[in-house]
Amino acid sequence: MSLPALSAAGAAPSPSPSQTTDPAVPTLQDAQQSATNAASWVEQNWSTWLAIGLQIVLILVIAAVLRVVVRRAITKLIDRMGRTVQAVDGTALGGLLVNAERRRQRSQAIGSVLRSVASFLIMGTAALMVLSTFHINLAPLLASAGVAGVAIGFGARNLVTDFLSGVFMILEDQYGVGDVIDAGVASGEVIEVGLRVTKLRGDGGEIWYVRNGEVKRIGNLSQGWAMAGVDVTVRASENLDRVKATLDQVAERMSKDEPWNELLWGPIEVLGLDSVLLDSMVVRLTAKTMPGKALTVERELRWRVKRAFDEADIRIVGGATASMDGEPADPAATIAPPSAYANTASPESEAASPIPPVRPPAR
Repeated sequence: MSLPALSAAGAAPSPSPSQTTDPAVPTLQDAQQSATNAASWVEQNWSTWLAIGLQIVLILVIAAVLRVVVRRAITKLIDRMGRTVQAVDGTALGGLLVNAERRRQRSQAIGSVLRSVASFLIMGTAALMVLSTFHINLAPLLASAGVAGVAIGFGARNLVTDFLSGVFMILEDQYGVGDVIDAGVASGEVIEVGLRVTKLRGDGGEIWYVRNGEVKRIGNLSQGWAMAGVDVTVRASENLDRVKATLDQVAERMSKDEPWNELLWGPIEVLGLDSVLLDSMVVRLTAKTMPGKALTVERELRWRVKRAFDEADIRIVGGATASMDGEPADPAATIAPPSAYANTASPESEAASPIPPVRPPAR
């Protein structure tokens, strides 16, 4: 047998091109088998899917209803608090005068904070419950959220401090719109109260923006009551009984006159001698007044005391410039210029000095 014949006999038949490139066409039986498997899988899991869907819908409905109920309850509570504060007068609140703007802003801020916190808690809990229905492990998610919260809180700690300080300030009613406060870093009348910044108007009309987190102490001059104090300096030789009687008349008359009888929340008291000097003595008067009206009462009281003392011939003097007889001391007699002592010497110094003093020529 020749070599070509052997090679032809030993070689296997090669597949045709159509057998290597064309995919196998699925038959009708294969399609029926796939549809049967899918239907059986859906039939096995449809009850689980239905249970999960109903659970999610139930969670969302309960969360929405609870959110609406809680928000309405908070709104009604805030409105009731506002009506209660409006019905109670300033005397029952210890002299706290609450105006409509202050009441509105405080109620609005408190209601906004409470509603936001309630919505966040309810909807956040609902979202976690929905995720748990899908059998998702919440531990890594909560851990990641905790780390992110710590990082954000550390980066924005000033903002968080301002916000928390503003919340507690509003809840505790430390001050409100219309109050005159001393915040340490600035002082003036409160014109707007926010959760992060409080706006004050100073005595010169300037507006101060004070961050709530920077305020370490608050001095509210519009709450409770204020104390007006007047010091009257008279001659040491004056009759104390006559001085006291004149001051008592001034105090009694001012307590009855309008509008001072409304600004004064207590009688004007003559406390007595506050200090006694060689040529003068100080008598102190005090009175409890409406918040923020102490300076006005003090000015009126000084005016009335001066007029009453003029009528009673009682001299009001200053301790540093009054002489023993009540007449103002001569400044030239008490303080002499240095040139007046330049060419003067005592007899002892003239005797002890070997150089005779130079005397001015006689005119």
